[in-house]
Amino acid sequence: MTITLADFLADLASNLTLFLTVLLTLGVILVNGWTDAPNAIATCVSTRSLSPRKSVLMAAFFNFLGVWMMTAINASVAQTIYRMADFRGDARAALVALCAAMVAIVVWATAAWWFGIPTSEGHALIAGVSGAAIALQGGLSGINGEEWIKVVYGLFLSVGLGFGAGFGFARLLGFLFRDRDRRTATPFFRRAQVAGSAAMAFMHGAQDGQKFMGVFLLGVFLAQGEGQATRFLVPTWLMVLVSVVMAIGTSAGGYRIIKTVGMDMVKLEPFQGFAADTAAAVSLLASSLLGFPVSTTHAKTTAIMGVGIERRVSLVKWSVVKDMGLAWALTFPGCGLVGYLTAHLFLKLFQ
Repeated sequence: MTITLADFLADLASNLTLFLTVLLTLGVILVNGWTDAPNAIATCVSTRSLSPRKSVLMAAFFNFLGVWMMTAINASVAQTIYRMADFRGDARAALVALCAAMVAIVVWATAAWWFGIPTSEGHALIAGVSGAAIALQGGLSGINGEEWIKVVYGLFLSVGLGFGAGFGFARLLGFLFRDRDRRTATPFFRRAQVAGSAAMAFMHGAQDGQKFMGVFLLGVFLAQGEGQATRFLVPTWLMVLVSVVMAIGTSAGGYRIIKTVGMDMVKLEPFQGFAADTAAAVSLLASSLLGFPVSTTHAKTTAIMGVGIERRVSLVKWSVVKDMGLAWALTFPGCGLVGYLTAHLFLKLFQ
């Protein structure tokens, strides 16, 4: 199942419920640009390999490429997000619950952005939608355990592989370039890091872009009374829309996260930034090919930690790591609870 741009615009003009659903979903994608997308370019900006403006433009372009190419190759992440929560039954009630989930996610992510904490927007999306589905179905029957377990697998894979690859790449580069003059090697690594950040932006689109497209299409189909659809094709116009909205969010408010991830947690040199970007991109690629919905924030920040520890444990500012770890730990139960309570409230008010 899919929808053309012409049909979508016609439905949007005549269906107020669909208009509100789309508006809320785009709000969540915009907040993702504030909180998650800046991770892709944080190290590139912090090491001055590329200016913030050029980094945002690069991230927007490669986000789109990631959404488009990975969806064409393997759209399993979008399918997993679409099927992990049960919104079947009365289409109107399901749509109200989904809108409540979007509100919960925006509230949660905006609070994290305000404090400059790079929380996982992808995990907030999963938690908020799951909490709303539990409220809708009146119990854990609202959760598809077979799909949800992929989130758990992805969590361990992204964190473990991100940290290990960051440590390994940093050590390998240190060994290979141990006899090179740093003054001659730095310009090369500045250019290489731009490529690494582009790869990170590509994989951010491949991961988070698919997550949001899955939820976007779920809302569209529910508004059309098609809540039973289990398979879909992602239209190109939606890929472009998601990429553009993410880029707007990154340019509007991403510097807080860039500062926390790229500057406050570990002070990086260009070769270390390249190692971190490459490690995180590899982690995200492996997760995407396996169909695991993972956090780009987790992959990038653990890769940076691995790079910092390879040189010296004291280089990592553990107080910043502690704040991020607490935000990660609270995201699933916290945003899930907010989604559950908001859905309960919305179902009473609008049903």
